[in-house]
Amino acid sequence: VKGLVEIINRETERVFIVGVQLKGQDAWCIDESLDELEELVGTAGGEVAGRGTQRLDKVNAATFIGPGKAREFAEQCAESGIDTVVFDEELTPAQGRNLEKVFECKILDRTSLILDIFSQRARTREGKLQVELAQLNHLLPRMTRFWTHLSRQKGGIGMRGGEGESQLEVDRRKVRERIDKIQRDLELVMRHRSVQRTGRKRNQWPLGSLVGYTN
Repeated sequence: VKGLVEIINRETERVFIVGVQLKGQDAWCIDESLDELEELVGTAGGEVAGRGTQRLDKVNAATFIGPGKAREFAEQCAESGIDTVVFDEELTPAQGRNLEKVFECKILDRTSLILDIFSQRARTREGKLQVELAQLNHLLPRMTRFWTHLSRQKGGIGMRGGEGESQLEVDRRKVRERIDKIQRDLELVMRHRSVQRTGRKRNQWPLGSLVGYTN
């Protein structure tokens, strides 16, 4: 899966981050969370060029933040040459689709950003497969907003009676096929690792572990 935070024209991608202060939450909690999100953006290779927050009783089902605030932030992003907007919470597929229409740029949430960082940092075959699987499972229900601009394909041999699959349907099928293949590959890798673990136990080799965070 191609990295979600990309380098555009050899320049660092300009990012606008968005947070919401829900009823009962302290403002300093939102600021701290956005500070952490800014560090994650930097780790992924982007540069935060602006941030925005809104106080809400509850998130908007259609656009997460209020529609008026979304338009206000969209104008700021257009004036600042923003490439990507990252929300500090996980967005539903519908929210992401609606926000892309308002902002007219790439919309990510915290989950997508962290998965992208994991993808950059994965070194082992198993790790790379696990991250790609997580990315594809996260992407699949959100593909509508990336592929709606593509027209329907005409049917080929054996399908000349009418229109064939839409490009979206084709790409979804390809993603599902890739997910199935990754799952099969992971089973083989895990089986091989199990054999190696059994050998280490038999030889009584000392074991150690390292644990880290995304940034």
